[in-house]
Amino acid sequence: MLHGARLSLCIHHFTYLMGTITMIAQVLLALSILIVLHEWGHFQMARWFGIKVEKFYLFFDAWGKRLFKFKKGDTEYGVGWLPLGGYVKISGMIDESMDKEFLKEAPKSYEFRSKPAWQRLLVMIGGVTVNVILGVLIYSGIKFVYGEKYHTMESASHGIIAFTLGEEVGFRTGDVVVAVNGQKPERFEDLLKADVLMNASTITVERDGAQVDIVLPDNLVERLKEGFIGLRVPLIVDSVIAGSNAEKGGLKKGDVIKAINDSSIAYFHEVVPFLQRRKGERVQVLVERPGGTQTLEIDVVGEGKKNAGTIGFKPLEQFSYQHFGLGESLARGSKAAFSLLVVNVQAFGKMFSGEINPAKTVSGPIGIAAMFGSVWDWERFWSLTGALSMILAFMNILPIPALDGGHVFFLLIEMVRGKPLSDKALERAQMVGFAILLTLMVLIFGNDIYQAIVN
Repeated sequence: MLHGARLSLCIHHFTYLMGTITMIAQVLLALSILIVLHEWGHFQMARWFGIKVEKFYLFFDAWGKRLFKFKKGDTEYGVGWLPLGGYVKISGMIDESMDKEFLKEAPKSYEFRSKPAWQRLLVMIGGVTVNVILGVLIYSGIKFVYGEKYHTMESASHGIIAFTLGEEVGFRTGDVVVAVNGQKPERFEDLLKADVLMNASTITVERDGAQVDIVLPDNLVERLKEGFIGLRVPLIVDSVIAGSNAEKGGLKKGDVIKAINDSSIAYFHEVVPFLQRRKGERVQVLVERPGGTQTLEIDVVGEGKKNAGTIGFKPLEQFSYQHFGLGESLARGSKAAFSLLVVNVQAFGKMFSGEINPAKTVSGPIGIAAMFGSVWDWERFWSLTGALSMILAFMNILPIPALDGGHVFFLLIEMVRGKPLSDKALERAQMVGFAILLTLMVLIFGNDIYQAIVN
């Protein structure tokens, strides 16, 4: 028994380790794609205007340390050791490197500072532009390859599950949604869209033969991790896992589970806690199948084993699928990408006004890794990468010195006043911007660690 317990513990630790490695790998791959293409946008625009690019790095080569480098033409390419971003070093530009040696010499024709303001402006928005295009292409590709998977409102006729936050807001398990802001939704997923959750929407539900209006609070999004609402799924067996206790006990695809241990159970969300309280026990499962009802004896997986508190089956969910051609995929992908951009602008405004607590809604690398999950799912990977691309575009265009948006802001001032700001002013702005970014980075990492501990 002791050897078995040790083996089980080793398997548990190995599974946890592999899941952690998978999360980290997904984050690093997503960030690598986004950073390289963002910096390529600056790089390519600079090259078009004849500006020399001295360095092109994925991740930062802080203190001169790097994983590798090589030189091609006038540019040094490499991978740094600090995975917090990347950069291109453009000749004749005051940037976060704070390299000012070039200021001692007369401007050269291939330098950033020698070019017209409109060309420098295009160089600075090159990265953001690529991120927006990439976000649109990723979302369009997802629509084209995977289509859309959703629940029609007819398949949601069994009502919702109200979790902790849902009950606090006013929902009750069994409520049937009939309208969102006075309009009948086409899909159940329409209830969970960011613009619905963020804007004090009114959800109308049918409860005990009457209609009830539930107004969502403004700060709902910052508490969604507590559990909001889900869809009730009837206990119809869709598939039985090969080799599972359910298969050994005789459960079959199409069986309708009516009761367990003489307790009437109608929905899958009721089965989960019921079995969790009976780990290692044998339960009596009453099923209805062609020819009548039958009672099966099935063992619940015991404590300390993989999938403890389960028997090994999946319920039938009535999903609908819609696939699109290339043109419609592009249209829907573009709409999804820009809708996400709008939602981020709204969320930023709400955080700035104090309506939303950023500590509860902003995620750093640790929080993002958790979103990717411990299992590699390509659809989820690309969906999150597309979302991050649009978020990166929005964050980079903010008028904060040291970000692309800060450079754009100063260039617009230059174009309006007819002459550039002094080198000293730009240098000081970069220092202020770098201090702001460093502070934000520390706060975000600290919040990530805190949220991981408390949750």
